[in-house]
Amino acid sequence: MKDAILRLDGVHTHIGQYHILHGIDLVVPRGQLTMLLGRNGAGKTTTLRTIMGLWQASKGHVHFDGRDITKLSTPDIAQAGIAYVPENMGIFADLTVRENMILAARNGEIDPKRLKWIFGLFPALEKFWSLAAGTLSGGQKQMLAIARAIVEPRELLLIDEPTKGLAPAIIMNMIQAFRELKSTGATILLVEQNFMAARLLGDSVAVMDDGRVVHRGAMAELAEDTTLQQKLLGLSMDAHQ
Repeated sequence: MKDAILRLDGVHTHIGQYHILHGIDLVVPRGQLTMLLGRNGAGKTTTLRTIMGLWQASKGHVHFDGRDITKLSTPDIAQAGIAYVPENMGIFADLTVRENMILAARNGEIDPKRLKWIFGLFPALEKFWSLAAGTLSGGQKQMLAIARAIVEPRELLLIDEPTKGLAPAIIMNMIQAFRELKSTGATILLVEQNFMAARLLGDSVAVMDDGRVVHRGAMAELAEDTTLQQKLLGLSMDAHQ
């Protein structure tokens, strides 16, 4: 795909004796939000961690913006323009919201205009700016984790299950924030279990099963095909509205 910013070709990943990814082929179009869906244990998180270099691919290649990053270290991959928000969020609980943000900023300096924009996405962060991150609610911690990822302009965001465990009202706030991010032309690869969020946000979708990508296409098409949802995911999106 000519406008792909990220491409995985035949990627295998082993973790110890376990063979987790079995030849992943994945394309992430530039300027779109791509959903990565699948049942628990399908290999979604392993895919993100392999892209980020936290686990090394044992075979195959990861190309980012035309460059082979398969063997690069995680800091070098981050420097190339990829940000990663893990499922456990990765914030520093004993540091304040402000200190967490400063640590994520290049040279420890946050651009004031960008910070104002981030506060527009996540007003709670401005309200709790001087409080320890560990005192925030689950939803607020997730907001901080995403804010850390976008404190500097990034070419690609990898985000793992941002709505997991959140109240419905917070999920809707998160969906609106992602819509705002999309409007800026951001490219996002999003692992998600909330089908409503997937349908509202996704442009394209890849579905994984047993360490392989078993379906690729437009998110809108999958959202309309309940038979395909049942086949690929074991559940209908209509049951999760």
